[in-house]
Amino acid sequence: MTEAELAAWLRLHRTAGLGARGAAQLLGVTGHPQAALDANAATLERAGLPASHRRALDTAATLDVDEDLAWARQPDHHLIPVGGTRYPPALREIHDPPLLLHAIGDCELLQYPQLAIVGSRHPTPNGREMAFEFARHLASTGLGIASGLALGIDGAAHEGALASEGVTVAVAATGLDRVYPAAHRDLARRIAQSGVLISEAPLGTRVTRGAFPRRNRIISGISLGVLVVEAARQSGSLVTARLAGEQGREVFAIPGSIHNPLSRGCHRLIREGAKLVETAADILEELGQQWRAAPARAAAATAPHTPDDAHTALLAAMGYDPVSVDRLVGRSGLTPEAVSSMLLILELQGHVATVDGGRYVRTPQGDRDSE
Repeated sequence: MTEAELAAWLRLHRTAGLGARGAAQLLGVTGHPQAALDANAATLERAGLPASHRRALDTAATLDVDEDLAWARQPDHHLIPVGGTRYPPALREIHDPPLLLHAIGDCELLQYPQLAIVGSRHPTPNGREMAFEFARHLASTGLGIASGLALGIDGAAHEGALASEGVTVAVAATGLDRVYPAAHRDLARRIAQSGVLISEAPLGTRVTRGAFPRRNRIISGISLGVLVVEAARQSGSLVTARLAGEQGREVFAIPGSIHNPLSRGCHRLIREGAKLVETAADILEELGQQWRAAPARAAAATAPHTPDDAHTALLAAMGYDPVSVDRLVGRSGLTPEAVSSMLLILELQGHVATVDGGRYVRTPQGDRDSE
């Protein structure tokens, strides 16, 4: 695509008050962004748009987008219009796809099947570890992990995918010339190096409250499904889950203690029809034939995880018969929280399995690893 064509996309994208839906209506009539910028009142009427948009388009047509084009000339910086071949195919299917995406990193990864993992910005330690381990395990199967770069569950999900050398996509709420939250500046840098950052927001856009729902529709829109790990009853993660349902995506939720306020959002989703998730296999089974691992990337990520010394010791304490968490606490001398967390990791890695009564048993792989 020529810079003149990109400039037209950028000007249309920056047209105040038009929005992604209005721009799509206009492009449906004109077929090209420059023609959309030049649309007369009759063309606007055919597109179902008010004549007042002509003034906005007049202003947009004179915008200086040289800084945007200079940004796109930098290594691994990309501008991806909705009609482009590098645009995420799943995102194009939603009713209001972004007109233009800014991207930093390997934009070919946007073609990978994605699972979104979202949740509280202030998770419990167990919630953070669940997000990390689910992401690490699922990314090792070839699924990309999408999230919103926020503190808490989002960050843990990105970290888990990076730890498995898998694919991760971070959807930002600001322009990509800044990082929000600032505490994730290093995480954003690492995602840009081995994954991809994307944003609908034009460069220079600061964070606003209204930016998060718009970002959330992209997180769910690029994904086959959304997994909610921990969320309060009133939570932005529930907005993402609602959008996923409206977009025809799968919604998954991990249940938790009835005493944990961050379990209430997940329990609400389950009551409303979300799939209850106990293991990563529950997600892979539900997605079924909707996804395929990309061999070149997945090959580096599918090496089996070997338990560390602490996990090997817990495997040894299990013996060869089904055992409860309470019995393992007594045998190991660890706290119930530590045992539960370690069992989650071992289960995701395929070293243990759950059986009736909430007990755990070593798998054949776990037997080999404890020898």
